[in-house]
Amino acid sequence: MKKKTVATLFGAVLLGAGTLGAQVSTSGAAMSFSNGSETVPAFIAAPDDAVRKPAIVVLQEWWGVNDFIRQKVDSFARQGYVALAPDLYRGQTASDPDTAHQLMRGLPEDRAMRDLKGAVAYLRSRADVDGKRIGVVGWCMGGGYSLSLALAEPTLSGAVIYYGRLVTDDTAIQKLEVPLLGNFAGEDKGIPVESVREFERKAKAAGKKVDFKIYPGVGHAFASSKDPKTFRAEDAKDADARTDAFFAKALKGAKPQGTPAKKKT
Repeated sequence: MKKKTVATLFGAVLLGAGTLGAQVSTSGAAMSFSNGSETVPAFIAAPDDAVRKPAIVVLQEWWGVNDFIRQKVDSFARQGYVALAPDLYRGQTASDPDTAHQLMRGLPEDRAMRDLKGAVAYLRSRADVDGKRIGVVGWCMGGGYSLSLALAEPTLSGAVIYYGRLVTDDTAIQKLEVPLLGNFAGEDKGIPVESVREFERKAKAAGKKVDFKIYPGVGHAFASSKDPKTFRAEDAKDADARTDAFFAKALKGAKPQGTPAKKKT
């Protein structure tokens, strides 16, 4: 990373104090990373310390790297992760479905996968990242790419899919090595419930670590939409809590809440 980019990034990271002691307050920054001959714009946030920590690649919906994605990057950084959102649209965003559809259709899949692999490589190159503890999360289009990256980067520690398209090829499922968490909508017209259950059944039968939850009575984007008719606050809160607990275990080694401590002998 260029010195100017580093200064911009860490100048935007602030320390705050909470009622329970010192806490980290972050504000992400725009930056870019090199991926071979390509330069990939991105949004990043990180706790302001030199300790090596886990990292998360945060993947956009078909809207692009918008306020929602930037807020998620900041949220993960506040939890102690280096969080990076590669901008697959190269700076473009959409506010209406027609434009979003055009941007998604115009995204070269091979370039997108290069960007995602490049994001992982960039994170592993950082002095403040533990390269063995990197995860990925995505919503909608990004949920599908979260699974694709998990298949392409089998050394990742975990992947989260929010209502993303799933692969149907048995060979691909057999190759899956990364633990998966999935949050899906029971009324999703684009991701049928039957396809979610079929993927989960096949993955578990193959001995894969997969934890999918289907939320009944809600539609696609229930955890991320700005539309109050679509967004479901309680279900979104539950899905996000599942995600946070999954990453705490997969990337930090934290025990699930309620796990009894081992007795001393």
